Amino acid sequence: MALRCFIVDDNATFLTAARTLLERDGCTVVGLASTTAEALRAVDDLEPDVVLVDVDLGGESGFDLVRRFQRETTVDGSRVILISTHAEEDLGDLLATAPARAFLSKSDLSGGAIRQILDGTARPG
Repeated sequence: MALRCFIVDDNATFLTAARTLLERDGCTVVGLASTTAEALRAVDDLEPDVVLVDVDLGGESGFDLVRRFQRETTVDGSRVILISTHAEEDLGDLLATAPARAFLSKSDLSGGAIRQILDGTARPG
């Protein structure tokens, strides 16, 4: 069965590119959101296997969103992967305290990378 993904990012071009890339890698993108409100409204109904959340959602914070997922939805932090164009080292403490499974650079985004994170075979750094 295909991995069901939900993507949250404020950049429409990235959302389209990520959807195309992940679907080419055998994933099913069940939903897209560009704001916190859209994500909170849609994520429970869509029941994704994994939620990809950009750390910088324009005027909103992806870190705040993943905390709200924890409080306001059924999304478990083990199914959340934070994504960004920023280097992981630049996000240090914010990543360490976020209720998310992992961080993945947008440049490394792929269905295989997501599967490795979820099954615990991803190599650190």
